[in-house]
Amino acid sequence: MIDLSQYPLLSRIDSPVDLKRMQADELELLADEMRRFLIDVVSRTGGHLGSNLGAVELTIALHYIYNAPRDLIVWDVGAQAYPHKILTGRMKRFDTNRQYGGISGFPYRDESEYDTFCVGHSSTSISAALGMAIARDRMGEKHKVIAVIGDGGLTGGLAYEGFNNAGASEADVTVILNDNRMAISPSVGAMSQYLSAIRSDPRFEKLKDGMWQFTARLPKSDKFRKALHGVDAGLRAMLVPGLWFERLGFRYAGPIDGNNLSELLKMLEWVKSVSGPVLVHVLTQKGKGYPPAEEASTRLHGVGKFDPQVGPVRSRKSQKSFSAHFSDELLKIAEKDERIIAITPAMIEGSALGKFQESFPDRCFDVGIAEQHAVTFAAGLATRGLIPVAMIYSTFLQRAYDQVIHDVALQKLHVIFGVDRAGLVGEDGPTHHGAFDISYLRNVPHITLLIPRDQAQMRLMLRAAVYDIDGPVAIRFPRGTSPKYLKIPDIAPELTRDVTSPQLLRDGADGLIISSGILLADCLNAADELAEKEGLDLAVLDLRCVKPLDTEALRDLAHHHKRWLSVEENALMGGMGSALLEFINDRGLKVEVRRIGLPDRFVTHGDRDSLLSEVGLDRKSIRQAARKCFKKSSKRASGRVYKVGSKV
Repeated sequence: MIDLSQYPLLSRIDSPVDLKRMQADELELLADEMRRFLIDVVSRTGGHLGSNLGAVELTIALHYIYNAPRDLIVWDVGAQAYPHKILTGRMKRFDTNRQYGGISGFPYRDESEYDTFCVGHSSTSISAALGMAIARDRMGEKHKVIAVIGDGGLTGGLAYEGFNNAGASEADVTVILNDNRMAISPSVGAMSQYLSAIRSDPRFEKLKDGMWQFTARLPKSDKFRKALHGVDAGLRAMLVPGLWFERLGFRYAGPIDGNNLSELLKMLEWVKSVSGPVLVHVLTQKGKGYPPAEEASTRLHGVGKFDPQVGPVRSRKSQKSFSAHFSDELLKIAEKDERIIAITPAMIEGSALGKFQESFPDRCFDVGIAEQHAVTFAAGLATRGLIPVAMIYSTFLQRAYDQVIHDVALQKLHVIFGVDRAGLVGEDGPTHHGAFDISYLRNVPHITLLIPRDQAQMRLMLRAAVYDIDGPVAIRFPRGTSPKYLKIPDIAPELTRDVTSPQLLRDGADGLIISSGILLADCLNAADELAEKEGLDLAVLDLRCVKPLDTEALRDLAHHHKRWLSVEENALMGGMGSALLEFINDRGLKVEVRRIGLPDRFVTHGDRDSLLSEVGLDRKSIRQAARKCFKKSSKRASGRVYKVGSKV
């Protein structure tokens, strides 16, 4: 429970109406309270810290000047919207943020009328805000529409499509560029360099200092200086090179100190009175007010639970993550093969590519939050004989689906995709779950889709993808580490050619469980428990390669096992189970197939164990599904004995 007595100003706010009743001098104290509150709660729940600490004053100023929810505010991305949630009636429930059954870590329309758009992916705000502004005008309504986009969001192409259309439309829409010089990783690209030039332009400060000294010699200098202070914003807008935005049709204002409330309030009051497309450039400090977050702004973008007195520290895990194993193996291959190129969309740290970047800075490309560009860039490299490896989270690869189909698969290009964070990722919720990649990749011609059960298998699959498989290859792996149950020693390199064939991990005569990835651990446990307690003798198969299917091996299995249960951490529609059903149906085989997987809905946020239980994919649910599917029959199947771990 939150001790509200520690936050006397915050506890008075149930909506922005309460904020507007505060005196201007109370707002600075409120900002300090909000920072303490954020550190207090996030240290207990985990979440996004640095970006929210930097956005405190900006959020207070927006809700103080504008009239939400009548005025519409779109956040981009939602990782900077915690202060917004706190000021819009969710402060008393904020300790449930990202927790199972609690409030979402991102703006969510079903959660509050103040959340105008669901934003878990980047660069969407300008397009969405323009749509809202055009709808307002068509319906004869009178209110403001404001998009708040981080500078990292400007590395995504959708932002420029929005700028282009909004500027030409002359619609009354305001874009607040929250420039903290950082996305999840440091912002990259020409736009980042352009913004840096704007921040460092010396002309304004030189002119202001000269005028300040000049007014000191004038009569009534105090009045002149007061007037000079009042035209700060106007001088900046006139002198700083915001020409690019102006040419797109936006009136540019800034840059201003986004952590200075008095400056923000004056600027937003002026902007509110202006019609047409306006861009306000504000400079904020990521991690503002909390030294550990200021000093480690990349690492403290998203954090787990921590001691607020010490700050988040790197945990020493006994096992490395799938991402780390993938990157380590890629580095080993790259040391001997100069054709290897690593690509990531603003996820150097998340994809564990730091060592690769240090070793081969000219062969590691962080392209910003631009998944479409990442994939087509990889395709271009592949046309010239290089071997690009694009490490992209499952949820973000969705954004580049056309490029996967048109630019890579259609041309049969040898591009390797490390599809990270596949399956349920936990507290970030439905915008980040990797729930659809098997479904959306399986139907693409020429692609090979591999799913390792543990890190050793993943290393083998990566080597096979580089040297033994033609065309595009996707290797799907989850967040975190593999279960100890499936921890196996590295397999000899000469066996790498065999990763596209299924492996029988457990033999049995009463039925066959088919799965892939880390859920195999629970499938094996379920089979062991059912054998011990109920006498059910079940085989467990690691499919490993969902496309192309090893039809010879599956036909052999269909001859010996007439009942199959498929278990997958992907949407049931179009997933692994669907592939098996298609195989059985197309060949007229007499096999009964039951499926369990993710339901036809967006799965909520929360800890992974709670989510797996909710969707029926935890160990208990798998055991119950297997019991129901493979009821003991008096007539046993004539199954032959396989060697565990062998090719079927």
